[in-house]
Amino acid sequence: MIMAGGKGERLHPLTRDRSKPAVPFAGRYRIVDFVLSNFVNSDMLSLYVLVQYKSQSLIEHVRLSWRTTGIVPDYFVTVVPPQMRFGPAWYRGTADAVLQNLNLIDDFNPDVVAIFGADHIYRMDVNQMLEFHVETGADVTVAARSVPRTEATAFGVLSVDRQGRVVDFVEKPKDPPAMPGDPTRALVSMGNYLFRRQALVDALLVDARRSTDHDFGRSIIPELVPGGRVFGYDFQGNEVPGVKPYEEHGYWRDVGTIPSYWEAHMDLLGESPRFDLDNRYWPVRVGAHPGPPARFIGSDVDNAQVGEASLVKRATIRNSILGRSVWVNEGAVIEDSIVMDHTTVGKGARLRRVIVDRFNIVPADSEIGVDPAIDRRRHFVDPSGLVVVPRGGRREFLSGLEEF
Repeated sequence: MIMAGGKGERLHPLTRDRSKPAVPFAGRYRIVDFVLSNFVNSDMLSLYVLVQYKSQSLIEHVRLSWRTTGIVPDYFVTVVPPQMRFGPAWYRGTADAVLQNLNLIDDFNPDVVAIFGADHIYRMDVNQMLEFHVETGADVTVAARSVPRTEATAFGVLSVDRQGRVVDFVEKPKDPPAMPGDPTRALVSMGNYLFRRQALVDALLVDARRSTDHDFGRSIIPELVPGGRVFGYDFQGNEVPGVKPYEEHGYWRDVGTIPSYWEAHMDLLGESPRFDLDNRYWPVRVGAHPGPPARFIGSDVDNAQVGEASLVKRATIRNSILGRSVWVNEGAVIEDSIVMDHTTVGKGARLRRVIVDRFNIVPADSEIGVDPAIDRRRHFVDPSGLVVVPRGGRREFLSGLEEF
C-alpha cells in the first residue's frame, strides 16, 4: 500500500496543480517512482497506490509509466482513489486510507502488508526489512534511521532496546530522546511500515472507533508500542547492489520543502554524486520517452544532466538538471537550476538558482534569480532565496512556441 495522497503544502508552488508524489524529479522521474522502483527491484510486485489530493497527474503518470501485462494476477500497480465505503468522507489520515481499503487486503489475502510513503528519495531492498520482520516475530516493523537530534523534531522518534524492540514512540517531539551511546543523534521513523496482517486489521478497527488523527505515526504505532511487538529496522544496515563507494551510505531525503528538493537535485551532480542515478543493478524505473537523444550545438555544458529530446544551442549550462524536451537558445545561461520538461529558454536569458516547472517559456533576455526585488514581483521566492516559476499551461506553451 503506497500512500501517495499528500498535499505537499511546503513544496508549493510545485504542488499547486499536483500532489507531492507526482512532482517531477531528476529530469525524467516523478518522486513516486523511487518507492515503486524499490518494490519492483525487491520482486514485490503487488502494489496499490492510494491517491487523494489533486491526483490526476499522478494517475496519468502511473498509467503510462507503470503498465503491467495483466497476465500474472499478482503483478500489478493499481491506483486507488478514495472509495468512500464508510460514508461520504475523504481519507482522514494514513490509517483511515488503509481502513477504507481493507477489502483489497481481504481480496489479496497476504501474510504481511507493507505501508510505505511515496515522497522520499532513496534506495532500499524491502526484502531485508521483511527478513528482519519475520525473524523478530514482529506485529509491526518501522523502518528507522539516525539523524542529528536537532533535525529529529520533524519526525516520529523511536526508543529501542538491544533487540531492536520499540519501547517508546513520540511523534515530532520538541526534545527528541537520544540514541543509546550517542547523545547527539536520534532514531527517527521513515514512515515505512511492515504489518502482520491481523495486527494491522485489529489496530485499524480499534482506531476507527476512537476520536484520533487516524494516522500511523500519531495514532496507530504509539498505541501498539506498550502491548504489541513493535520493532525498529535500522535502514543504515540495508545493502543495495550497485551502490558506488563514493555515494552517501544510506542516502534518504524527504524532499518536502523547496530547499530540500533543490539540494537533492544537486546531490545527483558532480564526479562523485552523493546519490548516483547510474545503477544498473537497482535502477530507478520509469516509462520510456518517445523522443530522440538530447542535442548540443556549440554549447558550454558542465556538470549537468539533460533529458531526452532536449536541444541546447550555443548556450551555457552549469551545475543544472534539465528535463525532457527542453529547448535552450543562443546566449542563454543556466546555473545551479532545475528546468523541467517542455520548457523553452529564450535567447540571452539568464537563470541562477531557479526551479522552472513544466510547460514554461522563459522570455528572451530575461533574468531570473539575479535581482531578488524583481523576482519577488514576478515569481515565487522561497525564504532560502530559490526562485520557483510555477507550472505553465500546455495550451499556452504550444501557442507561445509558434510566436517564439
